[in-house]
Amino acid sequence: MSQKHLKEAFVSNLNGTSLLEISLGLSLAPLCLLCRGLLLILYYLHYGKPLSSRKYSLLLDFLVLVSPLVFSCTVLSPIIFFMPSIIAAFCAGIFSKIYSQRKPETRAPFRQIVQEFQKTYLDPEYIPAITVFRVYVNVLTSISILAVDFPQYPRRYAKAETYGTGVMDLGVGAYIFGNALVCPEVRQKSYVTQPKFSNLARQFFSVWPLIFLGVGRLLSVKSIEYHEHTSEYGVHWNFFFTLAFVRLAASLLLAIFPKNKSWIIAINLAVLYQLVLNTTSLKMFILHGSNGRDSRVGFLNANREGLLSLFGYLAIYMASVQVGLCLLKRRNSVKGWIEAARFLLLAALVLFLFLHVSQAHADPVSRRMANLSYCIWVLAHCLTFFTWFVVTDLTLVFTKLLVKGSSVPCCWNVVKPPNTGTKHGTEAVPTGKEGKLAHICLISAINKNQLLFFLLANVMTGTVNILIDTLHSKTAFTLSILHLYMFFNCLIMYILHARNIVLKFW
Repeated sequence: MSQKHLKEAFVSNLNGTSLLEISLGLSLAPLCLLCRGLLLILYYLHYGKPLSSRKYSLLLDFLVLVSPLVFSCTVLSPIIFFMPSIIAAFCAGIFSKIYSQRKPETRAPFRQIVQEFQKTYLDPEYIPAITVFRVYVNVLTSISILAVDFPQYPRRYAKAETYGTGVMDLGVGAYIFGNALVCPEVRQKSYVTQPKFSNLARQFFSVWPLIFLGVGRLLSVKSIEYHEHTSEYGVHWNFFFTLAFVRLAASLLLAIFPKNKSWIIAINLAVLYQLVLNTTSLKMFILHGSNGRDSRVGFLNANREGLLSLFGYLAIYMASVQVGLCLLKRRNSVKGWIEAARFLLLAALVLFLFLHVSQAHADPVSRRMANLSYCIWVLAHCLTFFTWFVVTDLTLVFTKLLVKGSSVPCCWNVVKPPNTGTKHGTEAVPTGKEGKLAHICLISAINKNQLLFFLLANVMTGTVNILIDTLHSKTAFTLSILHLYMFFNCLIMYILHARNIVLKFW
């Protein structure tokens, strides 16, 4: 068997892992973020100034925010159920040290600090959890697309063949979710009136790089006979095409229907698509082709998974637009965001309940079809993941109250109350323009060039697979390659950010 066929077989016929393992694995990213924030606050407490060295800042960010995720999906995967507890205990130790060593002027009773925390006002124009969520989806995806080709990456984390919940199955849906949170329809102010189809026209202009990248990937994969898993999207289709067409279709729907009713459109799309799957031969067509023997003759047959799964991904996108609108409702206090976190967590729990019902009575989770269960599963886990980042940010805000003057990049800024006479009641920093606080932050660096980061990860993954026999790599070699790959990718983003270069020309 050729190397190409061996690699294809290595990622085929898999069944995924449990919902619990995925949930515990996702908790690692917010815990790493919390750990980084606490370390920066502790540094300020000891030295009386923030960490200003860009070199040490990059090293700290990479070692705390990225490296633990590489280890957790390779050599530490057998103990993944204990990893959140270990990191949480480490964070608790740092917090305890900060609390016990804080300066005398901030040594108020704990209850008084909690009351002050609840009355704290936050910048309502900047929601760091949205930025961090989107960046971490990108980082986790970048790690997985290369790590999956090494034997140290557990097969249960890879994409399931037909039914199942693999970590990489979630990554595809989470990417759609993250894009919808910041789409033009969500970011458009309610008091600003625009022509109905203006956002659609803008999307036509903005998706052409995705089409270009999709065509580029197709030509490069076919020309060098790179290994590919046909049952993911089909013979010619790929995720770049999916993302482009979903964004266009969503903009068209949002131009016709009110955007605050996007959740109704999402439910109708997902349920109707599932009904068609269950009551017609569509499911058999997706799984086995028009002749029942996995025919790939004709464009529709060849790309049936990619084309028909668009309905499911569109439902996820529309539901995520509703989440984005909910998140951007004006909240300027800690109390308001605690209530929002409770609501998001409750919504996630309800979705997990619906997921149980859907899997029992409709169909198990299938990324290949993007069926109703898959849509519910993606939304439930994305809401949970996002809520953890909100809780992490609130925890860091509380800790910053203990150490006056401390700051954490990509975290909420405490602002003056509305009655102080400032514009809109705050000294706001617009979303995506975090100002000087973000100048030494890896998260901000990746956020500035997210598409480039993802593209660079794809190109480097292909290069590594061409140059290295990944299937027979030893553990130490695998870890070295994965760390070098991620560090190089992060370093490029960091250099571009330091020079204030944004490679976005559309």
